[in-house]
Amino acid sequence: MIFGRLPLDQASGALLAHGLTVAGRRLKKGHCLSSADIDGLRADGITDVLAARPEVGDVPEDQAAERAARAAAGASVRVNAPFTGRCNIYAAEPGVALVDRAAIDAMNRIDESLTIATVAPFAAVDAGQMLATIKVIPFAAPEAVVAAAERAVAGAVALAPFRACRAGVISTRLPETKDSVIAKGVDLMRQRLARAGSTLGADTEIAHHEDAVAGAIREQVDLGLSPVVIFAASAITDRRDVIPEGIVRAGGTVRHYGMPVDPGNLLLVGEVDGVPVIGAPGCARSPKENGFDWVLHRLLAGLEVGPEAVAGMGVGGLLMDTGQRGAPRVEKSAAPRMPRVAVLVLAAGQSRRMGPDNKLLLPVGGKPMVRHAVDAALGSAAVATVVVTGHEAGAIHAALEGVPVTFAHNPLFADGLSTSMIAGLDAVPAGCDAAIVCLGDMPQISAALLDRLISAWNPVEGRAIVVPVRAGKRGNPVLFDRSLFGAMREVAGDTGARHLIGLHEDLVAEIAVDDDTIFTDVDTPEAFRRLAAP
Repeated sequence: MIFGRLPLDQASGALLAHGLTVAGRRLKKGHCLSSADIDGLRADGITDVLAARPEVGDVPEDQAAERAARAAAGASVRVNAPFTGRCNIYAAEPGVALVDRAAIDAMNRIDESLTIATVAPFAAVDAGQMLATIKVIPFAAPEAVVAAAERAVAGAVALAPFRACRAGVISTRLPETKDSVIAKGVDLMRQRLARAGSTLGADTEIAHHEDAVAGAIREQVDLGLSPVVIFAASAITDRRDVIPEGIVRAGGTVRHYGMPVDPGNLLLVGEVDGVPVIGAPGCARSPKENGFDWVLHRLLAGLEVGPEAVAGMGVGGLLMDTGQRGAPRVEKSAAPRMPRVAVLVLAAGQSRRMGPDNKLLLPVGGKPMVRHAVDAALGSAAVATVVVTGHEAGAIHAALEGVPVTFAHNPLFADGLSTSMIAGLDAVPAGCDAAIVCLGDMPQISAALLDRLISAWNPVEGRAIVVPVRAGKRGNPVLFDRSLFGAMREVAGDTGARHLIGLHEDLVAEIAVDDDTIFTDVDTPEAFRRLAAP
């Protein structure tokens, strides 16, 4: 890649190294300079710019990041659309992260231009949480580097989904054992199982004696419960103590005693008839993360937990936050998650310029026009699709019968587009971070474009509004961060919220597109004929 100060007559098509203001418009880092931009720079008296120009054989940053991410992606994960040289991999469902550390290290050693960072191996994650991020450091990476990265990192990031298990709990009791201690352990176990989509199938209290332990294990194994967790009234101090001896008397084996995780050192792993039996350490009665969680999560995801797996938990296994044993520990924050974005499909208009027909019901490619916008939303990474109805609401409902959308009726549809946008905002689920305002009469908008808008959203980095751009002209649809919903609700008349883009240029991110679909709405019979023409 060529990088340096370029005279303006050599700068067309180059990428800005730093933001510039040209003719009153802010051009951000990475902006591809057009001939109009060059003219504006000359008019402002600028003679050269610090910019980058890809060379033959260079792969643009977004393409390079996406190629590496798709190569790294294994089972049960989702790759989002790239933006500014970054592409993320997310968990498609709850489970345990599977990360090939050697492959990750190998990719990161290939070249400084291409990097990958992941969560810790075997971390428990929720659906939508980030597992890995790939970042291209410069504006492009050499093809040889990208190809080598694809080979090195193939399948290195995957997920073992949690299975719906029915587990058993056995609590042993000594004369001094408090009922509250037993109840606390069982209740926390039930909560831990629920977070992984599993249930507690049986809860048994017994005397702290080998024979009682053996009988209870045998009973729960015969009921088909797995895994079986034993909360002992007294800590396990030896392989021949009450709990391990009870496992042996039940016809099982002790696979490993002790683990290099603190809290959690005194955990025991056994097995009876193929069913994992865990002698829980005392810290398992605490809601704080400890070594017991690490073992339980793997078992609930169907992963092997034998001596080698336990012995490998030492690096990162010091979970105490201070050197003082028993000091309070701060809960770890959750891994970054996928943006939760809703798509608002505005389908309430009266189609006055189309004539007697409701344009949204006209057939395009064998289905009603509005169905194309809805299908794009449903095929994207959006978590909710809200269809705003008004004019001929019953017909719109019929056209989308059986489609998994939320309908929001706008009784004020005759007062203009703004009322439909507000009705849609009122129906956005509470947990959503942002919303994309999509017009129902733009049937060529794709799920891939919506995904690019979603991937670009990051208000922390100044990207609270995301808009597609073609040859310097902004089009639709547009993504707005939730922080702007209040301002959007103040809009009136037959207009959307586009004026907010001008008011908040510092919050705008532009997504370059290669065609005119972001401008193609169908308002007239002539426009419909052009759309339908082969």
